[in-house]
Amino acid sequence: MTVPTLRGFLTPASPTAATSRLLVLLPSLGTTSELWDGVVTRLAASPDAPRILRVDLPGHGASPVARDPFTVAELAVAVLDLVDEVGGGAFQVAGDSLGGTVALELAITAPERVVGFGMFCSGSRIGTAESWDERAAQVRASGTASVVAGSAQRWFAPGYLDAHPDGPGPRALSTLLDVDDESYSLCCEALGAFDRTAALDGVQVPALIVAGGHDPVCTASAMHELAASLPHARFVELPDASHLVPLEDPDATVALIADHLLTPSLYEQGMTVRRAVLGDAHVDRATAAITPETADFQDFITRYAWAEVWARPQLTRAQRSIATLASLVTGGHENELLMHVRAALRNGLTRTEIAEVIHHTALYAGLPAANAALAVMRDVFAEQASEPDTEPEPEPDAEPEENDG
Repeated sequence: MTVPTLRGFLTPASPTAATSRLLVLLPSLGTTSELWDGVVTRLAASPDAPRILRVDLPGHGASPVARDPFTVAELAVAVLDLVDEVGGGAFQVAGDSLGGTVALELAITAPERVVGFGMFCSGSRIGTAESWDERAAQVRASGTASVVAGSAQRWFAPGYLDAHPDGPGPRALSTLLDVDDESYSLCCEALGAFDRTAALDGVQVPALIVAGGHDPVCTASAMHELAASLPHARFVELPDASHLVPLEDPDATVALIADHLLTPSLYEQGMTVRRAVLGDAHVDRATAAITPETADFQDFITRYAWAEVWARPQLTRAQRSIATLASLVTGGHENELLMHVRAALRNGLTRTEIAEVIHHTALYAGLPAANAALAVMRDVFAEQASEPDTEPEPEPDAEPEENDG
């Protein structure tokens, strides 16, 4: 197995966009980045349009042909490599069919990078290994021309091609003829080996799950079950579409992406505040330590503590740090206090002000609590003095990463 090389097309953000967010769009097997043309045209017209990276599969469109086998996981690594080439960082990702499986794989294996993901006409498993092996053998023997008729039946709702004879549907079928036969076959085999069903309940990234009512491949009922298995998923069925929703109904696709991927969810808002207060290194450690048993609590504190309380405008973050320090000293919560002394420094409190908060709290919480708090404070200040440019690693058991509310 090997990581293939992928290429794509980058559409710049609107000049008036508030941020430089990145949206990655992945196509279905047998299609190219043109699948998303109608969506990109509409999104780019928005005054807050993000950067948009459309990626081609191996041997499709702009991507080089592949001759060595690869997995969906390796396609996901290749997407990350391409994202890093255009600036890196966190991003939203959406994909149709095979592209949707890659989006799911990214949400599972790179949750620190994926802010939200969308799966259009896709699944945690699509078909069977035997059926994909048969398709691969057919294309190796007779070329992609041999699957055009079947693709036309699967890809489009009844009557779509007749109603749009000069539209993107016929062009997509024509483009299928240009796809490299071996690369197509290797994509089939990657799909045949893909099954992420067992990992769904641990996915904490917000998800948009979209089904076409006429899709015979990834049926609406199967995708509804997929959404029900994901902790943070929104399911939508488009009754008049089939397997290529972004091509058949770009208007609905744009609306769904804008509402559910590009508009920050409460979880995303909370994660933004959490990172700003606690630092990326801390939050990355906490995210990496998530288990199925702690996942719900992590989601709870991110939404409730960081989005609904810490983000309220009535107090500044520095003022919230003062209140938090006083509360933690009073409760004797020394592990949490260690984290929030660091957070107070990030929020702009000086060492003198932090010490004064603890001094003042001693009047009401008692001297033993204040003494313990001052010891924690000294440890943090010593860390800051010895490693001024890095966030120190926590001592073993000194800072429970999963409880950072």
